[in-house]
Amino acid sequence: MRGKGIRLERIMNRNTKKTVIVPMDHGVSNGPIDGLIDLGQAVNLVAEGGANAVIGHMGLALYGHRQSGRDVGLILHLSASTAIGPDPNDKVLVNSVTNALKMGADAVSMHINIGADSEARMLSDLGTIAVECMEWGMPLLAMMYPRGKKIKIENDVDQVKLAARVAAELGADIVKTVYTGDPDSFREVTRGCPVPVVVAGGSKTDDRTTLELIEGAMAGGAAGISIGRNAFQHRMPDRFVRAAACIVHEGKTVDDAMKLLKV
Repeated sequence: MRGKGIRLERIMNRNTKKTVIVPMDHGVSNGPIDGLIDLGQAVNLVAEGGANAVIGHMGLALYGHRQSGRDVGLILHLSASTAIGPDPNDKVLVNSVTNALKMGADAVSMHINIGADSEARMLSDLGTIAVECMEWGMPLLAMMYPRGKKIKIENDVDQVKLAARVAAELGADIVKTVYTGDPDSFREVTRGCPVPVVVAGGSKTDDRTTLELIEGAMAGGAAGISIGRNAFQHRMPDRFVRAAACIVHEGKTVDDAMKLLKV
């Protein structure tokens, strides 16, 4: 597991054992949305803000990552669907662990929707990829979301802690999932998951709301954040990431972080 440990240090702060990740895999699901028109610029801005890693498909590695600016960890996303497909919750494999190694990735990620009609196949894919990651010493981040016909409330604590635990049981090294709304309920998720849990950012919201989500998740035992649109679509992505990082890595308050966003 030495190789996996070395790679994990490239996507997590070795001192705090926490991470600030900015997912940029939206080009496949939603196309060239605001903030991701120029992938190289998007990566450079969040890297300057202190992001530990970015997540993207092969296009990110080919056209936007490590071309200039400050270095930042690369997590290559292995599963995909589009927003206009017959079932956007049905994620299929589009890449492999061995190709991620060839592309110089520091980790790989997969998206699994617990409760979706295609849950069984997605779990099978997760198990297969987890075994390959163990074989090659590649860290695996599993994005676990309660989504499907049976899911009435996606951030229900019982559903979220089930989703997180499933990922750990099947071999994921880091779990990304939704915030349950308050530190106490999110602590049920992190306490029941034996691997680090990072919180998703969700839909685009105002700065204070997002920073309060980050502060609450960290108080609930999160190992960091994986926030996309609220970071790369911010008017100042570098400053927003810096503000988020001060909460994650330094334990600062929302008020402290808001000061970093003042022009």
